Amino acid sequence: MKIIVFTILMAITTEIFSQIKYPDTKKVDQEDNYFGTIIKDPYRWLEDDNSAETKAWVKEENKVTDDYVSKIPFREKVKKRLEELWNYPKFGSPFKQGDYYYFYKNDGLQNQSVLYRQKGFDAEPEVFIDPNKMTKDGTAAIGTLSFSKNNKYAVYMEAQAGSDWEDAHIINVNDKSLLNHEVHFIKFSGASWKGDEGFYYSRYPAPDEKNKLTTQNQFHKVYYHIVGTPQSDDVLIYEDKEHPLRTINANLSEDEHFLVITTSEGTSGSELWVKDLKNASSKNHFILLVKGFDTESNFIDNDGDRLLVRTNDDAPNYKVVSIDPKNPSKENWETIIPERKELLESAGTAGGKLFLTYLQDASSRVYQTDYKGHNAYEIRMPGIGTAIGFNGYKKDKEIFYSYTSFNSPNTIFRYDLVTKKSTLFRKSDVKVNMDNYETLQSFCTSKDGTKVPMFITYKKGLKLDGNNPVLLYGYGGFNIALTPAFSISNVFFLEQGGVYVQVNLRGGSEYGEDWHKAGMLQNKQNVFDDFIAATEFLIDKKYTNPNKIAIRGGSNGGLLIGAVMTQRPELFKVAIPQVGVLDMLRYHKFTIGWAWATEYGRSDNKVDFQNLIKYSPLQNLKAGIKYPATLITTGDHDDRVVPAHSFKFAATLQADNDGTNPTLIRIETKAGHGAGKPTSKQIDEAADIWTFVMYNLGMEF
Repeated sequence: MKIIVFTILMAITTEIFSQIKYPDTKKVDQEDNYFGTIIKDPYRWLEDDNSAETKAWVKEENKVTDDYVSKIPFREKVKKRLEELWNYPKFGSPFKQGDYYYFYKNDGLQNQSVLYRQKGFDAEPEVFIDPNKMTKDGTAAIGTLSFSKNNKYAVYMEAQAGSDWEDAHIINVNDKSLLNHEVHFIKFSGASWKGDEGFYYSRYPAPDEKNKLTTQNQFHKVYYHIVGTPQSDDVLIYEDKEHPLRTINANLSEDEHFLVITTSEGTSGSELWVKDLKNASSKNHFILLVKGFDTESNFIDNDGDRLLVRTNDDAPNYKVVSIDPKNPSKENWETIIPERKELLESAGTAGGKLFLTYLQDASSRVYQTDYKGHNAYEIRMPGIGTAIGFNGYKKDKEIFYSYTSFNSPNTIFRYDLVTKKSTLFRKSDVKVNMDNYETLQSFCTSKDGTKVPMFITYKKGLKLDGNNPVLLYGYGGFNIALTPAFSISNVFFLEQGGVYVQVNLRGGSEYGEDWHKAGMLQNKQNVFDDFIAATEFLIDKKYTNPNKIAIRGGSNGGLLIGAVMTQRPELFKVAIPQVGVLDMLRYHKFTIGWAWATEYGRSDNKVDFQNLIKYSPLQNLKAGIKYPATLITTGDHDDRVVPAHSFKFAATLQADNDGTNPTLIRIETKAGHGAGKPTSKQIDEAADIWTFVMYNLGMEF
């Protein structure tokens, strides 16, 4: 019976393939000369997202994609099941501010989580901020939230339609009323309060409204905003006129003793400056605390007149040092927490204690010490997973942290800083029995002999017969670790007998800065080799075969998918590059793209160009090749990785593919890079992706 069903499915598939008619995409005579190498860019016109031609093209491409997906017999069943799985209460960890505990909650299918508060856990929760009421379609999202010193005010950032641009709103904590004055033009910023008077934040000059989603971001500055005054009165605190392509952020110590400025020229490397606000003689003078930009450092807290800093200076896996701002030279640093063989992923504070989160083979290990690094105590986790939330105030006697893993939904624990005991506070009530699934960690050997870890999750009783549908996910860049995390969307795939594999590629931070550097700049090919090695490992171990393999990644992970599908198209059946960096020769010309040059290099440098052209997905597509069935996804408001990357890649792939497999692009409206995407859009996107994946892997539903 299964053979008959599969045969019918393949017959329908062939019929749908034969009916695909892609939009006619014009080509222009655009050529660029890179150090004597001529590169054609016939779809350059698609970079203008405001043009009528581009908008018409987007409309036609979405029509083709919608038509294809709607003809797949089980698409509506997939969406219905996803809605059933998604519809359970989701809670964030509580945090204490004044007399109230605050927490985020989503009832199940709400577009955005609502911020609640309550006086003690026996009191009735009340709504504090509901972003669902900001717009009719749920596309407004809350970003940064910060309370003033005495909890008189709170400021929260609002982003619209997934854009990185934010507006700050100030709310009166007592009666929840909004103040009249708003703060605009904010990007890549926190909010650090000084008393109840005002807060420090970072912004760019007012952008050109028409082109603000594509124009390069320049001249980030730190300002101080005083509550009750217009933004035009804000005080400029720090700028760097000589280096327009730097990001700058301010952080005030909890006791308001020190103002710390962090500057960076990209996504790697930082510089720290500090001003002693209790020293009248310092005036507006900032002292260079840690010179940039060859190392990464971040301010943790001050211990009296000294500053605690997490740094990888002479410590690829990071250490914690104590620095006297009056004598900040490196030879005067005191090591508080020495470097270990595991990565020190983060260092937080609460109750006058340090909380150190390490990664051991991409799984969290958390320790508590005092500010001198003494009296270490391990906070035991339930298993191999990810723990976050170890931050608070010096006066705190408790904190709340969350734990998750591939087969463990988000679980919140209450930690008593005095007794050092963790107790279960809240468990997620998902509508599936996760005891039916298991995760194991395996290691494959990459092309150069490096051992690369991966997490493999599947339904118990899996048969290693080489015929299981598999989805591989990876990222591999920007010093970001992929640690175990629960995804209700991935649970749907597991339910259907799929195997979900997350690969910890070089370029991430799983094993410290050395692991990161092994996957950046001239070493970027290692990332792709690692992913290919993981795929071949799964085939060799009889998990699957090339006709049953789908691959997926977003942003830098979209680059990963674009690179491996062009290098080894025969190894994968389905490819899902999402909001990907796909044109490596021009990425730096848009919005914040220049900041990624520390990771990739730039095409206006000859050595970098010679490396980038070898793997840039757009320029490595070749006519007549049988590429995997491909569904490219992006958002029309993505001002992180502009949609032109995906537009040009889709147009080229549709022209070059041999016609065997479909090449589609899904362009979400009023959506950006991913953050703040409403639940309704998440479910629709997941339904389309899983329908496309299952259909092209020959799965039944």
